[in-house]
Amino acid sequence: MEKKYSSLKEFYPYYLTEHQNPTSRVLHFIGTGLVLVVLVTAIAMAQYIWLAAIPVIGYGFAWVGHFFFEKNKPATFTYPFYSLASDFLLFFDLLRGKEKFS
Repeated sequence: MEKKYSSLKEFYPYYLTEHQNPTSRVLHFIGTGLVLVVLVTAIAMAQYIWLAAIPVIGYGFAWVGHFFFEKNKPATFTYPFYSLASDFLLFFDLLRGKEKFS
């Protein structure tokens, strides 16, 4: 039976256990970074149609990491909002060196 999470603070440690493979972490980092670039660029250039690419870019990189490297089911399917927030937490934790790629 799967544990139910009631806060992001409670969920994030679980999220990290599902993202231990270094290649998966790199793919998540690239995907989230590209999402931020597309978001800022689309808004700055008033090309809002580019925003439609965000889910494909973000989830595309992340799901490759899960299915081929982690070999687990993405938490997105069970906890979509906590998972999305955790993607950004991991991105900035990796950027700051709080988390490691390996």
